[in-house]
Amino acid sequence: MSTFAWIVTASLLGGVLSLLCAAILALNARISWLSVLVSYAIGALLGAAFLNTLPEAFELSDNPMQVTTTVLIGILLFFILEKLVLWRHCHIEDCEAHDPSHHSQNGEHHHDHGRSGMMVIVGDTFHNFVDGILIAAAFMVDVQLGIVTSIAIFAHEIPQEAGDFIILLNSGYTRRKAFLMNLLSSLATLIGGMMAYLMLNKMNFLVQPFLALASASMIYVAMSDLIPGLHKRPELAVTVQQVMLILLGIASIWLMGSFFPHE
Repeated sequence: MSTFAWIVTASLLGGVLSLLCAAILALNARISWLSVLVSYAIGALLGAAFLNTLPEAFELSDNPMQVTTTVLIGILLFFILEKLVLWRHCHIEDCEAHDPSHHSQNGEHHHDHGRSGMMVIVGDTFHNFVDGILIAAAFMVDVQLGIVTSIAIFAHEIPQEAGDFIILLNSGYTRRKAFLMNLLSSLATLIGGMMAYLMLNKMNFLVQPFLALASASMIYVAMSDLIPGLHKRPELAVTVQQVMLILLGIASIWLMGSFFPHE
């Protein structure tokens, strides 16, 4: 299978599968499962960043400081972008709109008359577009790196998309419309991947900085967006479970690298 075919397949299959899993979780109100998925996603993201994309970026570069500087700039860039397009889906009245657990105790959704729904779509569409670029950059190096990067990215998309479904329901969307809006948003991954493939084919020197940016993205999402939510449950038993799931996420990325060795 060609590199372009891998990018298209990973973007479509990963997006659809993560969306279906998120819909099952959110529409059946299985909020308790989200913390399990978040812990695993943290491990997958950190494992992919530190065991795969960063080492590959260093291998492609003659100047290690150039890689670390790109990662540093990337982390700052993603912080600024998150503020600008509201990846956390905050709005003026309530900045906990992004929290999947932010709903009434009896499981009902309180409508906010669409105040946060559009921000969810705008933010996630841009986020998915960037994910497509990062997936393409990884596949441009080799299939193994592309597969591992795709798994890590879509692992964190499941709890994120489930939270988005809840926010859209809070905004007054029907279940059908919420699913369709998320489906359209996920297509941005495919568009970003195809555009990046066409661009990187002519400008190979951009592959290394894109890998560094991919690492920055995964590190930032894990450390800034996902880990703080785990600290809301400081109990020892819960902490042990979280650590084990994070390690499981890291181990799955390491094992995937072993099953799909570098070409």
